[in-house]
Amino acid sequence: MRKALLVIDVQEVCVGRDHAEFFKYDANLLMSVNQIIDENKENIVVYIRNVMKRNLVNKFAPFHAYENSKEIELVKGLHIVSDIIFDKFTGDAFSNKQLSEFLNANKVDEVEVIGVDGGACVALTALGALRNGYKVVVNEKGIGTMFDKKKEFYFHKLKKLGATFA
Repeated sequence: MRKALLVIDVQEVCVGRDHAEFFKYDANLLMSVNQIIDENKENIVVYIRNVMKRNLVNKFAPFHAYENSKEIELVKGLHIVSDIIFDKFTGDAFSNKQLSEFLNANKVDEVEVIGVDGGACVALTALGALRNGYKVVVNEKGIGTMFDKKKEFYFHKLKKLGATFA
């Protein structure tokens, strides 16, 4: 069996030079994410992009990341070691059924999650991975968080469900 590294929402809108004012992540996050990517070159590296649908609710969101916009692009400077990219329209990357199909086809049984945000999409994807039967590693060295209370809640839940933390 194999391991996959899921790099979640490391996009221009979140951590790029002209990122949305809403996002305030540590300046060293990209360096940490890149180091973890480099350490996982023997594994499958999957990039997950958060994409917003153009609708009334999202029109009033504090940031916008619509299909075919520069905001959804993977951030400049991110180490790209594969062309495996999946888009998601909700917090949990496993809401895109093609992700599970790809991981199953490649006999992946363990996923490591990094990216943004520890109190939202990273945690929700880790929970989705557990629900889909994967062993989960949450690598805190490569996770940016703005929602600390939610992160504490989700990380506690992940630990109870069997995720390991690095």
